[in-house]
Amino acid sequence: MDIANSEDIKKWIVLYPVYINSKKTIAEGRRISVSKACENPTCMEIGDCCSHLKLPYRIEVDKAYSRDFMQVGRVRVLLKREDGTLLNPAISSRKQLMVHVAELVPRHPGRAKKQEASSASSNAGPSSKSGKGGRKKR
Repeated sequence: MDIANSEDIKKWIVLYPVYINSKKTIAEGRRISVSKACENPTCMEIGDCCSHLKLPYRIEVDKAYSRDFMQVGRVRVLLKREDGTLLNPAISSRKQLMVHVAELVPRHPGRAKKQEASSASSNAGPSSKSGKGGRKKR
């Protein structure tokens, strides 16, 4: 597949990580149901999932989502050729693409390592803090 020039890329659909993030609300920009969404996806993971689905994509690092401008990056994906035929017959719409990508992100090879590291650090042992909160009496 050849990568299209810059005029054509403006016609590609845009996929922000917020759209499939299960930690976000609909008001914050999530576009699919929480049960189908994944936890904190990155642009790189979304791009890798698009290449796995055999769809051309381009990551734009200089762009940010308007409702959460601290989250930088988005992915542009091409679903249809110029003649209107689908590149991947299983994915015919933007919503289907979001659901497929959200299914693939948790199985991403880089993600498995992150989860092992975070679970190992969370089970580091008992903390030095006591279970009770509040101020100590003198």
